[in-house]
Amino acid sequence: MEVLVNLAVNGLATGMLIFLLAAGLTLIFGLMDVVNFGHGALFAWGAYAGIWTYVTTGSFVVGILAAIITGLLLGLVLEKYIIQPVYGNHIQQILITLGVLIVLSEMLKVVWGPNQLSARTPSYLAGSWEFGDIIIIKYRLFIIAVGFIVFFLIRYILKNTKIGLIVRAGVINKEMVQALGINIKKVFMYVFMVGAAMAALGGILLGPYSGVIYAEMGMEFGILAFIVVVIGGMGNIKGSLFAAILVGVCGSFMAYYVPALSLAVNMLLMVIVLVFRPQGLFGAKG
Repeated sequence: MEVLVNLAVNGLATGMLIFLLAAGLTLIFGLMDVVNFGHGALFAWGAYAGIWTYVTTGSFVVGILAAIITGLLLGLVLEKYIIQPVYGNHIQQILITLGVLIVLSEMLKVVWGPNQLSARTPSYLAGSWEFGDIIIIKYRLFIIAVGFIVFFLIRYILKNTKIGLIVRAGVINKEMVQALGINIKKVFMYVFMVGAAMAALGGILLGPYSGVIYAEMGMEFGILAFIVVVIGGMGNIKGSLFAAILVGVCGSFMAYYVPALSLAVNMLLMVIVLVFRPQGLFGAKG
């Protein structure tokens, strides 16, 4: 029983990290119709900037703020100078954002060196709780809590605020929103920045979870994020949450019971969904 609980908690924590990356990705696609393969690089930059700040200042909270600010700034620069010129052209978007992924990943090695950086868990989140034979690690519960808080915050903003109304209207009819006097380009920019910040937040949270960060982590988690977006449905936040939990938990159990299939199971899940429901589990037809 304790093994099942621990595997489930591990899978949930991993799923929430993927969700923070995938939620920003699905927001960007849902509103802007932009296929951003460079999104994983923002995850890695958030990890490096946040962990470096955390180590330098000794404050994990300051590190998180530094990661979020890094994501916001990178998102602003990328949207303004890289994404805007290729709106409406998916082929160009894929090619240019793949280039962004490679360039930003290599720049990490230039700034912080080619070696992995270690990341320790903050003292107030270290340790675990024991319930009989079941051991629950505090930091993993912290990640799960952050993931759910971000999910409910996004849902609230999209459904109960004026900016959320504008975003949802922009998804349905961008031209009509523009005709009402709303600068849809600025809305696009803000959504892209928020998505980038969420990816950066996921990056710094991964550091103490895995113990190390490395330049290639953006590409690895970026692939998982795209799998999650496809399974959950393009542009659907609830779908991304469900799919991220599914991918995280399945990966956790497979890594324990059948390690050789731990990577393949996620691709298999995506293939099954594409065959039987091409629009994703929560996506709308057409």
